[in-house]
Amino acid sequence: MIKKLTLLAIIIMSFCVNAQKNLISDFQKADILLKTNNIDSAYFKFKILEQTIPKTDTLYKYSLWYYTLTTSQLEYENRLNEKFDKSLKLGIEALAAIEKGIPLFDAEFAKRKYFMIKNIVVSNFGLGDFNEGKKWKEKLYQAKEKKELPEGLDESFNFDFFRFENKNIWAYEWFHPLPKDRFSSTFTKVVYYVYSTDENGNDKDQLYRFHVLMFHGSNLNFDYVLTKKIETAQNESSGTLYAYTYKEDIDFAQLQLDIKEVLKGNLNPNIRKLQNQK
Repeated sequence: MIKKLTLLAIIIMSFCVNAQKNLISDFQKADILLKTNNIDSAYFKFKILEQTIPKTDTLYKYSLWYYTLTTSQLEYENRLNEKFDKSLKLGIEALAAIEKGIPLFDAEFAKRKYFMIKNIVVSNFGLGDFNEGKKWKEKLYQAKEKKELPEGLDESFNFDFFRFENKNIWAYEWFHPLPKDRFSSTFTKVVYYVYSTDENGNDKDQLYRFHVLMFHGSNLNFDYVLTKKIETAQNESSGTLYAYTYKEDIDFAQLQLDIKEVLKGNLNPNIRKLQNQK
């Protein structure tokens, strides 16, 4: 009986050793793929490893780290290429991986959570799902209230991105609410930045920007007005586009449509194109 148990123990131990060797081998293969910039293939291997390796194994933390890294990189690439269906799926997947890693890694790693939530907002806006995007934005506002947002997200956040005629368009929203005193200061809630691009599609020079600017006055019909600003080395010029106005609770679907119309040159249309007429 003792001999049988000993033999069984040896078989089990041998199996475990071989399994561990296979996991290490698979990890090394995934690492080589990552180092040779085969992000897609590395992502799939690290994903399988993260699901396969026992959480008690020291290799698990490394697999989770690189799974998070590759998922985040693919999310970024797809978002910048306006493949928002893919970037949304990858963003949600990356967020789940980040949340798994928060108890295991340092505070710097934990900061990734809210940056990924911001990315998910961008993907939803890119897909035209503004209601879902609003739900994810609320998570950022809640974190702002709790003072949980990391530096770089604690004042404003990117919520929209698209390309138009070789230009990159980035939209940012500020957390601060509309001031009650409309004459207290200049206040911008949203800015759409317009950049020229290089041969690789990266930002080159800021050409101009559109501010959703607080209206200095009393008007029951609107609280903000769209303003175009151009900055040069010498000065800054601006022009108010009174055809494009917004209430305090900004209709972001309408705003995105307005920005696209203005980019086409419709600065002062006789009839404003409405979202429900798109």
